[in-house]
Amino acid sequence: MNIAIIGTGNIGAGIALALGKTKHGVVVADTKGGVDAAAKLKAEGVTVQAADIATAVKSAEVVILATPYGAAAEVVKAADFSGKIVVDLSNPVKEDFSGLLLGHDSSAAEEIAKLVPGARVVKAFNTIFAQHYPAGLSVNGQPLQTFVASDDEAARDVVIGIAKDMGLDARAAGGLSNARYLEPLGYMNIQFGYMLGAGVGIAPAWVA
Repeated sequence: MNIAIIGTGNIGAGIALALGKTKHGVVVADTKGGVDAAAKLKAEGVTVQAADIATAVKSAEVVILATPYGAAAEVVKAADFSGKIVVDLSNPVKEDFSGLLLGHDSSAAEEIAKLVPGARVVKAFNTIFAQHYPAGLSVNGQPLQTFVASDDEAARDVVIGIAKDMGLDARAAGGLSNARYLEPLGYMNIQFGYMLGAGVGIAPAWVA
């Protein structure tokens, strides 16, 4: 499957590193054409393609928006997302990290879905710190969980499969409106990690 990763910061680069080790074709894109990110990944032993945003999206079946929520409105103007599976991993955190910009009656994922009406939007990966990707996506030998929500079951299943290929324990998390609960979970993870001193080697999990 061809996957485009839009955004090459710590999260985007981390996901590209993990996906670059799988059977999937990976393209990284940013405002500089993804060239620097692709070169850095190659130095780390992973080969991916680089492209501008429009080209990356056009060639992909799945597009991962690895950008802050506030950047999404501009990013989606750069390409045609019709027919694509679009994965939102953002948490709509305020600039001062004092809370979330959205909650209760909407979510970042739902607002992004309004911006790309021809796409199938999936929420995933928002509870995983960037530092886990190069470390292997596990803690004490246990794969990290990611919670995958979408109104389109087929799109959700595709993203669950991709997450499992990366080594994650992917859990179906219902419809896209459940992003209203997943994003506060992501914010609580940030609170534990940075404000409450637990560090970034943590991740939330449901156990049974």
